[in-house]
Order: sequence, then structure tokens, then C-alpha cells
Amino acid sequence: MFGLQQYALQELKDTYNEHEIKYLCSHLFCKMLHCTNIEIHLKKHELLDERFVDNFVEVVAELKKDRPVQYVLGETEFLGVDFHLNSDTLIPRPETEELVMWVAESGLKAGERVLDVGTGSGCIIVALGKMVPGLELHGVDVSPEALRQAGENARSNGVEVNFLERDILYHERWDWSDFDVIVSNPPYVRESEKALMHERVLGYEPHRALFVTDEDPLVFYRVIAEFGRLHLKPGGLLFFEINEAFGREMVELLEGMGYREVELRKDIHERDRMVKAKWIQ
Repeated sequence: MFGLQQYALQELKDTYNEHEIKYLCSHLFCKMLHCTNIEIHLKKHELLDERFVDNFVEVVAELKKDRPVQYVLGETEFLGVDFHLNSDTLIPRPETEELVMWVAESGLKAGERVLDVGTGSGCIIVALGKMVPGLELHGVDVSPEALRQAGENARSNGVEVNFLERDILYHERWDWSDFDVIVSNPPYVRESEKALMHERVLGYEPHRALFVTDEDPLVFYRVIAEFGRLHLKPGGLLFFEINEAFGREMVELLEGMGYREVELRKDIHERDRMVKAKWIQ
């Protein structure tokens, strides 16, 4: 394995720094050999299967193209749960884990109805189902391929979720039930922010799930909040992951739409990243 790590260090030196490459190698060894880090260390002098070596070389070639390792492997971990990904699903971020923890700790109880808008890989709604057993779980997305992946992730993790292909921007086209909680990590990156983003994101992650226009960057929040006014039960909660540049604007938007107890929360990096609001009426 040391030889493969040296190979990766040479091949990826223009793409990642040395620390990142060593971490990637450790991660790849564990995932591809289905072993823990300790087991990998114990086996480091064993001869490796030729097929494994060939696969490792292929993975390094993909990483050299700046393709994210999560897409190369087709999977990632989110709050201790394994999720498979495809080209129509975003890679879950740590700040989204913080959002899910906030939702789970908000007093959710078995039997309550939860809707995840823009569910993608299903990471939010499936993780909530693992953390709070007995919830009635629903997820919607505009992408059929994302929904297919979300369904597979729910089944593989033993969580029952009702997934539907619906465009929340036109929510009035369908009949909906009422919900105790609505949570969403919608597109919120402005087109002008593309220049600040790494090719690993721009080249591989689905733009439809990432970007909004500079002219109307809060469009999804406004529409989902309006949907919540119609379909949240009295006392129901609305949770959003947000663009850190619009914390104050999000509070003003929700308060202006009649939501109460609006709370803006920072992520672990002290950035305005999530908001919670209660629907009273």
C-alpha cells in the first residue's frame, strides 16, 4: 500500500497537497478494501490483489481530473449513514449535518409529518428517519434521477420515505397534506459566486441544485415559505440552510411573511448558515 500511496503522491501532486493525498489514500483503501484504518495498517505489508491495484489506478486517474472522490466512489457518509450519489445529487456538506441535528433536536416526535424540499440524495430526510424513529417522511425533488437515488438510499438504510417528483416553484399544481416540519437546503449560490468556486464543484456537481440568479437569490426561500404558510400545521417549524451572505435578509423575509420565533444560527465556522421559524396561524 505504501507503493500505491507514493504513486498517488506523484500523480496527484498538481491537484492536491500532500496531506490531502495521504488522507484520500487512507479513505480509498478503507472503502475499496472494506477495512478500518487499523486493519489497513495491519495489512500494509500484504500483497494486494491485481484487480484492486488496477481499480486504484483508475480512481487516481479520475481524481487527477478534479472529479470529487465522492463521485468517483459513488458514495459518501452523512451523519454516520452511507449514501450513494449520482450526477444529479449534490455532495452533502458538514453544514447540512448541523442543520439536520438542529431539526432532530427541535422536539420531533414519532408520528409527525416531515417534508424535505429538494431532497437530492435524500440525505436530510433519511438521516432524520434514522435519528427519530416513527416519523412520517416525505421528500420532493424536480429531478427524477435524484429521486431514484434517494429511494435507493432510503431502502438501503431501512427508512421508509414517500418521494415525489414535484417542482416546488409550482407547488399549486398539486394537492398536498399538512406537515409538522418542512426542511430544505435549496439552491442558494448566486451566479456571480461561480468565480469563487473550485472546479471540483463547477465541473461535476449539478448546477440546477446549486445556483440561483443574482436578480432573485431568495426565490426558493420565498416560495417555500409561502408554501409553508399553506401547508404547515399551526406551530409547525420551517428550517432552511442558507447562503451566509443573506442571514439578515432571511430573517426579515420570514418575519415579513408572518413567521414567528425566527432564529438565525451560525455553523461551526461562525457563518450564518441556517434559520428556523415557526408558523403560528
